[in-house]
Amino acid sequence: MTTDIQQIKQRFGIIGNNPELNRALDIACQVAQTDLSVLISGESGVGKEFFPQVIHNASLRKHSKYIAVNCGAIPEGTIDSELFGHEKGSFTDAKETRKGYFEVADKGTIFLDEVAELPMSTQVRLLRVLESGEFMKVGSSAVQKTNVRVIAATNVNLSYAIQNGRFREDLYYRLNTIPINIPPLRERKDDIYLLFRKFAGDFAEKYKMPVVSLTDDARIMLENYEWRGNIRQLKNITEQLSIIEEAREIDENMLSHYLPDQSATLPMIFEKTGSTNSFDTEREILYKILFDMKADINELKKVVHDLSLGRVTTYYPADTGSDFAQTNIVTSANPASVNITAKHKNITETEEIVDEPLSIIEKEIELIRKALEKHSGRRKLAAGELGISERTLYRKIKEHNI
Repeated sequence: MTTDIQQIKQRFGIIGNNPELNRALDIACQVAQTDLSVLISGESGVGKEFFPQVIHNASLRKHSKYIAVNCGAIPEGTIDSELFGHEKGSFTDAKETRKGYFEVADKGTIFLDEVAELPMSTQVRLLRVLESGEFMKVGSSAVQKTNVRVIAATNVNLSYAIQNGRFREDLYYRLNTIPINIPPLRERKDDIYLLFRKFAGDFAEKYKMPVVSLTDDARIMLENYEWRGNIRQLKNITEQLSIIEEAREIDENMLSHYLPDQSATLPMIFEKTGSTNSFDTEREILYKILFDMKADINELKKVVHDLSLGRVTTYYPADTGSDFAQTNIVTSANPASVNITAKHKNITETEEIVDEPLSIIEKEIELIRKALEKHSGRRKLAAGELGISERTLYRKIKEHNI
């Protein structure tokens, strides 16, 4: 390891000796003296936000502005104004002219986190800045110049996003001049315990309590865990152990209560398909299924109601996709003598009309429970049965407390 990398780790509090991590830091040091655009990729929670700071502080721009922008946290309707500024009166509540980040950070560095969340219209504006250094404020026709170094980061597979029309290919190649990939924590097993000790020491100092430590078995469990939330998840669990556990030595049994079931962890990276949000698409599919069920239930209730009044409607299977198709109505003075042919089965007199709940939420919960029971709690298979993603299923399980 070079002296420069060791100094950078000490300065920014970066822990670990993994070769891939050292390689990423080495690339950051080499590219810092240039003005090339950099694209940092890696799963959520791996620490991508440290690398733009490393690059900026080792560059000739270190005395100028450094601005970090979370693109996923800014509403689509205001993102252009935030990045490029706006003129007074250009839209509702634009009561004065405002500078955008690209104007404020002139001669400095802008870090665009979650860059894949940018709307397509904003991607076009960003591409122009990268190509010519020119931009226009919202509501203005005057072209302005800026000299900004752009560093972007994403946890989304941009190749899939490009294929699905969610990210511009030309913008990808502009941003990806120098790619830096941060390895996930599960590929840095030798660094996991080092990070745990660092966090344990920090929390002991913060909360004025003795440092927690691990038994050998607990350490093995810690190092073999998947860590889908990466360093952020490890830090959170270390803080929980430091605060909640009275014992300062954590054994395997105690640690197991803080490590979620790996088969039930949240998905990290997702690809958006089409021009709409995947959550919205999956929700529409689920609601369509529920509405179709509601229509069938209403049809059955009508049949039962006719029986109770001494009328009967004869139904036969149809080619329209519906379970029942009305063909004719026959009245009878004796309800007990009435039969209904439905899918070639006889339905005789019904004594009681059951008013089933038609709440979409209740039906949604019922479907999810049935799918989970059918597949013995395996959420991936249950999600496939329901026609939704595992991520959406997990969110709905949490939402309905199933």
